[in-house]
Amino acid sequence: METKPRLWTKDFIILSLVNFFLTLIFFLLNATIALYAVNEFNASTGQAGLVAGIFIIGALIGRLFTSPIMNKIGQKRILIIGLIFFTLTTLLYFIDYGISFLIMSRLLNGITVGIATTVIGTIVALTLPKSRRGEGIGYFAVSTALATGLGPFIGLYMTQHTSFNMIFSLGLVLGIISLVTGFFVNIPVSKTPKVEKSNAGFKLSSFIEPKALPIAIIILTMTFSFSSVLSYINLYAIELDLVDTASFFFIVYTASVLVSRPFTGRMMDKKGANFIMYPAIILFGAGMLLLSSASNSITFLLAGALIGLGFGNISSVSQTIAVNLAEPHRMGLATATFFIFFDLGNGFGPTILGLVIPITGFNGLYAILGILVFAMSVLYYFLHGKKESAHRVRTFESSR
Repeated sequence: METKPRLWTKDFIILSLVNFFLTLIFFLLNATIALYAVNEFNASTGQAGLVAGIFIIGALIGRLFTSPIMNKIGQKRILIIGLIFFTLTTLLYFIDYGISFLIMSRLLNGITVGIATTVIGTIVALTLPKSRRGEGIGYFAVSTALATGLGPFIGLYMTQHTSFNMIFSLGLVLGIISLVTGFFVNIPVSKTPKVEKSNAGFKLSSFIEPKALPIAIIILTMTFSFSSVLSYINLYAIELDLVDTASFFFIVYTASVLVSRPFTGRMMDKKGANFIMYPAIILFGAGMLLLSSASNSITFLLAGALIGLGFGNISSVSQTIAVNLAEPHRMGLATATFFIFFDLGNGFGPTILGLVIPITGFNGLYAILGILVFAMSVLYYFLHGKKESAHRVRTFESSR
């Protein structure tokens, strides 16, 4: 009887934990830093928004410049460097030199997170057995989903019951834990890709993996839509008089992801990405439409469950598609490309959508985004789904 290759190795668990801690700190601070800027520095709304959003710009810079040098310097060395500087830049939050210094601190902190998470995603993709890569990335992505749900919840709770310095202290402690555990990661030499020889001069392909661009465009649109939930769900809940329910929205979202990920990852490996992507897009769109018409706690939380089943699985399946399309020596670039577009949607979504809300209202915004998500099923078909179906047909016929 043939045994399945292992997923739950020591390195996989460590990398998942470090990813969880870094993502938790990001969402915890993202949910509270604007309030901190207003309370401590009397920042304007625009300044507070910049304090929150500049972190994403930093992460993008970190991702862009990590992949080209990762193979030259070594993945573990880059990971440790990223975690060291993450811990050091977290200390900057304790220094009070005004709003400009806080903005600079957020930018530097974002760069370090971009570096560390890009390396982590690359190592995971490289070390997972190809036959179980969808399942493995699905499990790994649970760490992100958990942090997405718990981060804002913990952050909002701490702003009500503790000081901002306690929030920063928690971030520092988690950073130190991540750094210490990072030293125990072992990257097999055989799994380290060969450095690709390239001609001198600037080339976009040195920073972006072209094969991953089609699925990256899909994830850009999906995260753009999901950013409306991350950024405005509390304000929408106030409008609906469901403030108490809002704190549980992301808990329900996370529970949906936790329940579904183990199954969807395995099904992707067996039946292909299309088998998961099309239903997930439909569930995400249905969740957004239900959210637009929510009038009580039941429909509000049910929308959270549907969005979790939809977007929660779209993100992990899309990441698997991106790395599967790339050659082994370009998996780092594919991972970076995926996260760059992921961050672009999350980073610019709230700003753009904030201009739309006065025109449409929250319910109108979520209805429009629900229709946009449904439309993405057609775009997905032309960008990737059609090729995936043709590939599976060829594989089936050749195996007969």
